[in-house]
Amino acid sequence: MSTQNIEAKTNEYELNLKQESEILLLCQNEKNIDSCFVCENIYECEKRKRYVKSVYESMSQGQGGGFEF
Repeated sequence: MSTQNIEAKTNEYELNLKQESEILLLCQNEKNIDSCFVCENIYECEKRKRYVKSVYESMSQGQGGGFEF
């Protein structure tokens, strides 16, 4: 894969992460909370699920695999 293709993919994942982050923050603002952990819908929330997925994709650049924290 060329450097340009890698950079394009990186930008795609970072852009998606930024968009999903903004959606999540708007939701938190609408509910007047500062964390999803205090929301009663945390486990069913599609916005949060998309955000978490975008974080992992951004970290792995779409390569999959696990992460060690």
